[in-house]
Amino acid sequence: MLKVVLYEPQIPPNTGNIARTCAATKTELHLVGKLGFDISDRAVKRAGLDYWPYVDLHRHSDWASFITVQHQRGGRLIAFSVKGESSHLSQTFREEDWLLFGQENKGLPPEIMASCDQILRIPMPHPKVRSLNLSVSVAIGLYEAKRQIGELS
Repeated sequence: MLKVVLYEPQIPPNTGNIARTCAATKTELHLVGKLGFDISDRAVKRAGLDYWPYVDLHRHSDWASFITVQHQRGGRLIAFSVKGESSHLSQTFREEDWLLFGQENKGLPPEIMASCDQILRIPMPHPKVRSLNLSVSVAIGLYEAKRQIGELS
């Protein structure tokens, strides 16, 4: 099963949208490191996230604890970044892949990208647009991966 990983997300609505996408597609969501918001039951209920019980959420306090779990479970760690070497459209995804996305304002640190099996980019033909919204990027990457492995019907 594919997994979505967010490294230190900072903007609550982005993570909320991503959580909804993960719930709708039955995809695990892994939150890694320091978050820029509270995900306690009270905070989630106050935000009106009625789908939150359907999110297969995994919380990792730091990168090292996440990597331990990822290595135990296996699969490739595939980062999405504007610095990606190739398009996500040229990637052949596998069921056990972990799709990694960085902070909204900084992306992924170089040391994190160095630990990835691949770094992909989502094509953006307009040269003046530097990036897409995080929740949009996750949806694009996740749906393409799920389409390829036959998890959409």
